[in-house]
Amino acid sequence: MKIAGIIPARYASSRFPGKPLAMIGEMSMIRRVYEQCLKAESLNIVVVATDDVRIADHVRSFHGNVIMTSADHRSGTDRCNEALNNLLLTQSDRYDIVVNIQGDEPFIDPSQINAVAACFEDPEVDIATLARKIDSIEELLNPNAVKVVTGNKKQALYFSRSPIPFIRNHEQKDWMNHGSFLKHLGLYAYRSNVLNAIAKLPSGILENFESLEQLRWLENGYRISVELTDKEGVSIDTPEDLTKLMNIIW
Repeated sequence: MKIAGIIPARYASSRFPGKPLAMIGEMSMIRRVYEQCLKAESLNIVVVATDDVRIADHVRSFHGNVIMTSADHRSGTDRCNEALNNLLLTQSDRYDIVVNIQGDEPFIDPSQINAVAACFEDPEVDIATLARKIDSIEELLNPNAVKVVTGNKKQALYFSRSPIPFIRNHEQKDWMNHGSFLKHLGLYAYRSNVLNAIAKLPSGILENFESLEQLRWLENGYRISVELTDKEGVSIDTPEDLTKLMNIIW
């Protein structure tokens, strides 16, 4: 299998404009993500997909691969699909799998990229992602921490901002003592033909309720494999997040 790692990168973030170009020490955020991806043995190519010439020029300055994409995409998934199609037009290589790597996790662990890529050794897997065990009631009840429940073959059954599963006959504050819960981590990989298909799907009912695009895929019958990890990357959503990170590491 040939695998492409694609990093969607927008300049016009509402909470942190210009985030990919924010400096972390002597290196930009997008360059740190890119160089971490280069350490993942599973990837045959790493590409930044952006809608902004400033980001594109910066990536080219450190000899990175970059593809210009539309500014009108609903999500990073759709941006990845356009980047994949552009790769197919400009290269003789064909990529069987695409890994969608968050552009705001400057210290992403390459082993996690390898883990989602390895899921496609199972021919029944359409999409793969990661989850880790939740270890506090505060995280379980936080709607910004997306939860996932899985079946016996590690396939996702449902994703929710609510704490799932519901544990009957026990007070919510005691649920951690009576059940196991998983937090979904936003690293995705897709078979190329599946990525092309899901990018064409209209928004789903459950997706609109929870504001989670992966529910659209489940609603349409795609199998999402969930690999467990004990690590979680540091995500930078706001300038305040960046300041906190800088205070920790420097």
